[in-house]
Amino acid sequence: MPNIFKETQIPQQKLYDSIPFPAVLSPSVPSPSLSLLVDSIKAHKPFLESLLFNTGAILFRGFPINTASDFNDVVEAFGYEELPYSGGGAPRTHVVGRVYTANEASLDQSIPFHHEMNRLPVFPSKLFFFCEVEPTSGGETPLAVSHIVYNRIKERYPDFVKRLEDTGLIYTRILPEENDLSSPIGRGWRLTYSTQDKSVAEERAAKLMTRLEWLEDGGVKAITGPLPAIRYDECRDRKIWFNGLGMVNNPLMEMIFGDGEPLPIDIVHDCLKMLEEEGVAIPWQRGDVMLLDNLAVLHARKSCTTPRRVLASLCK
Repeated sequence: MPNIFKETQIPQQKLYDSIPFPAVLSPSVPSPSLSLLVDSIKAHKPFLESLLFNTGAILFRGFPINTASDFNDVVEAFGYEELPYSGGGAPRTHVVGRVYTANEASLDQSIPFHHEMNRLPVFPSKLFFFCEVEPTSGGETPLAVSHIVYNRIKERYPDFVKRLEDTGLIYTRILPEENDLSSPIGRGWRLTYSTQDKSVAEERAAKLMTRLEWLEDGGVKAITGPLPAIRYDECRDRKIWFNGLGMVNNPLMEMIFGDGEPLPIDIVHDCLKMLEEEGVAIPWQRGDVMLLDNLAVLHARKSCTTPRRVLASLCK
């Protein structure tokens, strides 16, 4: 089967070692069908995985992906095993097959850079996003290359980075009883642990290195870690910035070093500024699909006031 994927360039891309980031693929044939796209993914998976390995992110643009069901077909064509969204903080809803809404927090709320489920011991290796409703302005999903971020921060704050590597981080998060859509980490504990039974929730949390302390208002304080704040990408032989420090200003989240000492907030804020400087924000177009390597790339969400619907799927 011929390769229907053509590498293209768009203005928002950055160059790292002369390689455009993210990679952008468009059809090399006029008006391909969904079935042709699915068959081409299966036939040319080695090419696509090589491109993902080298860049960390691929944007598929201009392909006939119009519905959540179409998106599900594309995800399944890659053959990756699904990762259940267990313990994550984002409010989201099942749509079809392996497809869920992305974070349902109010669109006027921006979401800082993060690796998916970075505050848990189990996290996806890859994730897909699909733009079902294109915002007229704003609402981008910025991307940043994690090892570039790590190297920049280590160069400026070597002692801070060493402390993160040596001790990791402990995360304390307040989970309401039901979803709070005013917060990007407002997923309620009943949905987070898929139960209404507190003892079952405690058992499931424990498997995620999390201890629960119940609150009088029906919510719970979830204490996780210590977890690594800097991880090692074995496939690419490099260290990466992999933590939840982007949420340092969220009132529902508290972070400390793994040894119990407080974080230097001024340094943390400067680190987050550097992360923003590395960000690449590409405006969504309806039908876009983004494939991310969750170890190589961080993602975020810019706020917007117009309708926007982005769907997601997580893979082991």
